Amino acid sequence: MSLSTLTVLKFLFATASWSLSTSFSPNGIKPRTKAFLPRSIGNERDTALAMADAERYTIPDQPARFARAQTEKNERYLNIESVYDPSFIKGKRVAVTGANRGIGYAISKELKEVGAEVIAICRSSSPELEKLEPAETVLGIDVTDDKACETIAGKITGGPIDILINNAGYFYEPVEKIDSLHFAEELKMIDICALGPLRVSAALYNGGLLPSGSSIVMITSQGGSISWRTTQNPTGGDYGHHMSKAAANMMSVLLSQEFKDKGIAVGILHPGFNKTEMTAKYAKIWEIEGAVDSSVGAKRVIHEIGKISMDTTGKFINCEDGLEIPW
Repeated sequence: MSLSTLTVLKFLFATASWSLSTSFSPNGIKPRTKAFLPRSIGNERDTALAMADAERYTIPDQPARFARAQTEKNERYLNIESVYDPSFIKGKRVAVTGANRGIGYAISKELKEVGAEVIAICRSSSPELEKLEPAETVLGIDVTDDKACETIAGKITGGPIDILINNAGYFYEPVEKIDSLHFAEELKMIDICALGPLRVSAALYNGGLLPSGSSIVMITSQGGSISWRTTQNPTGGDYGHHMSKAAANMMSVLLSQEFKDKGIAVGILHPGFNKTEMTAKYAKIWEIEGAVDSSVGAKRVIHEIGKISMDTTGKFINCEDGLEIPW
């Protein structure tokens, strides 16, 4: 059989399969139920889709994800040093919000060590940040304060920013259930985690500090995946945290769309499970779920920042394994 004949047959088979799986209605094309598909075609399609999803998406069950990485000896997951090459960021001007502690400080520390110019943007400093001596430090910035955020660009004196890392966040520690809701705390989380990054990004862009070719990194969380709640929150709860991260993800995607014609890429990153003050309430499951020191988490984040481009803009990535997280 010639190559051209084989190509035609493949096309005809694909067309027939599509025809079997759809029907026409006054409102357009609608999918038929699987019952109307020949069993072999339906099974083959489901298998192909499942394989494609497995290659594209990480899995929601954190302990199972970590266990699988161990079983498969996944070096990318278990040893970030095996793939880590931060040379791309040397000499870049990188602004980091929430740089004074936690994963924000760990990212800032690693950035400086690999030769980046760090611009720390925080409400207040810390002994660790002062010892780090960033290239620039902008203090007094509460990301919930419109007026304060509007002053950021004017306080940065070293020129345009190559990469903005929106890291500042907030996590209300008590577990929220229907009889223990704290609406003020929920609004605070949404304000800090979703509106905060938008305020900072807008301030730097409108202030002329995010030119074409720059990129914006949103540090969000797998907790913002709606489709994963049935696995990760089978009994619900923690309303404010998950709503704030879902809102942050929505904001990030919308920003990525608006900035496409401006040549500014937006990366949406789950930094992985890191051993920080913010996750200390989960310390009892750190080892079971593969939590890592924040210095390791920082390298995972920087590794994924190196992959952000206009081709990947708007994608939601798990820094543990580099795979996508579904919305």
